[in-house]
Amino acid sequence: MREEERAWILFKLLRHWGGKHTSLDNLPKGQPKNVAKQIKEACKEMIKDGLILSKPTHYGLEISLNPRRKKEIIEIVSKYYDIPFDIF
Repeated sequence: MREEERAWILFKLLRHWGGKHTSLDNLPKGQPKNVAKQIKEACKEMIKDGLILSKPTHYGLEISLNPRRKKEIIEIVSKYYDIPFDIF
């Protein structure tokens, strides 16, 4: 997975840190259907890397950004996107 793709996923999750999470199924919304599977696989890879936290629920997998890796996440995202730092 390219770093640009990782940055897009992390950018989309910027409002979901720690205890605030979203469904893994919501992440690929807005992307072509053929890309959705790649996005989910990339998220699972980032869970293994520790950038994304996972919370299994009875209705599916919930994900959020790891607040302990905040500095690293911001560095990755800011290479490709302008981040308004007041959203943190």
